[in-house]
Amino acid sequence: MSDQDHVLDDWGWFEDFTPGLRIRHFRAATVGEVEGSGPAKQVMNTAQAHFNDHYLKNSPLGDERVVFGLATASLVYGLASQDTAEHAVQELGWKKLRFRAPVHHGDTVEAFTEVASVTPGEEPDAPGTVVFRHWGRRHDGVVVFEGERSTLIRRKPA
Repeated sequence: MSDQDHVLDDWGWFEDFTPGLRIRHFRAATVGEVEGSGPAKQVMNTAQAHFNDHYLKNSPLGDERVVFGLATASLVYGLASQDTAEHAVQELGWKKLRFRAPVHHGDTVEAFTEVASVTPGEEPDAPGTVVFRHWGRRHDGVVVFEGERSTLIRRKPA
């Protein structure tokens, strides 16, 4: 057992995850101006829907600016991380990202997770890979984002 193990949660080790396990994460977050359009400007995303107040008037995406998609993905992954990354050794990757509906400033997003697969490490005490399927929905129940995340997670100390 390492010195830091006493401050870590008792749950969330590799052994705690089984395929099909579903989690509704405790926290939700309301998207503000800074996290909503700031990242689009930082990466020089030129889509006016992210930073022009008048561009989307009367559009199918709504009348207000749309939150940058990767900010939505990061928010969902962040909300899920307390339950899925406490004992992570390494984030291995994201894939199958789908942005299903717009998120606007002022929307509240909540996160959900399903364990897609669990693969043990090669040695009995080696970390194993857990693939999570995350999704987020707005306060009105509409799913706005889906994606998979692969994470290397520590085993419980003996």
